[in-house]
Amino acid sequence: MSAPAVDREKVQERFDYWTKKLRLTPGWDVKLEWVEDPAWTKTGDFKIDCTDRKAILLLNAANPRQENLEEDIVHELMHLKLYPLDQVTESLIISNFEEGAPARRFAYRQFFESLEATVEELAKCFLLEFGEDRELSFGRCAGMKSFDELYDGLKNLE
Repeated sequence: MSAPAVDREKVQERFDYWTKKLRLTPGWDVKLEWVEDPAWTKTGDFKIDCTDRKAILLLNAANPRQENLEEDIVHELMHLKLYPLDQVTESLIISNFEEGAPARRFAYRQFFESLEATVEELAKCFLLEFGEDRELSFGRCAGMKSFDELYDGLKNLE
């Protein structure tokens, strides 16, 4: 069974709505592009040119993993909104930890996990308050192990 067709006009309308709601435009020039490559596994991503304050939001047209593309738009736009903080933090990690060092890998992992969790939580809050489609996507959960599967084979400590 193939995924339902995406209403690109509707998605563009929601993209335009959110760039304004999040006050990204007119400070940034942001556009939406569709990725048609079935091998592309992400639902969304960004290409960013900070010097010229331009960004392209890429959305997966071939096989998006999320059911609610409005949620993904808000998520990706939050990354753009937080990009200056992202860059400062990454610069601090690069300048304070030696390349290849375990401490650098740890700092990067902690930073990116925290960034992703923060972006996702902000996206959910804004979507639930201002979104047209307020149903959260659970598409990423489909391929994950169940709670019981995560602990399968662990020895009882008693």
